[in-house]
Amino acid sequence: MRIKVDDEVVVIAGNDKGVRGKVLRVIPQKNRIVVAGVNVVKKHQRPRPTGGRGGQTQGGIIEFEAPIDASNVMLIDPKTDEPTRVGVRRDENGRRIRYAKKSNTDLD
Repeated sequence: MRIKVDDEVVVIAGNDKGVRGKVLRVIPQKNRIVVAGVNVVKKHQRPRPTGGRGGQTQGGIIEFEAPIDASNVMLIDPKTDEPTRVGVRRDENGRRIRYAKKSNTDLD
């Protein structure tokens, strides 16, 4: 994937269009990412035993960020502070290096 954890991205499609956030988690098998403050959903959770000493997790309504598709976000270019596409090139040692196509600056 061209987006990694701790990248700053902007949402370009969906209910949270225009929102910026930091990537918290990447799920490459499903091409999805979790972005802080984006796609926040509420889940009704029952209290359940945690195992050992009779403790329980607290029930109620919890809020968390659900994954969104990686195609719905664009990386923020660190030089111009605008959304940009991400390219990949190889350095002289053959290592993968991501770069911002708008300003041609390396991201890694």
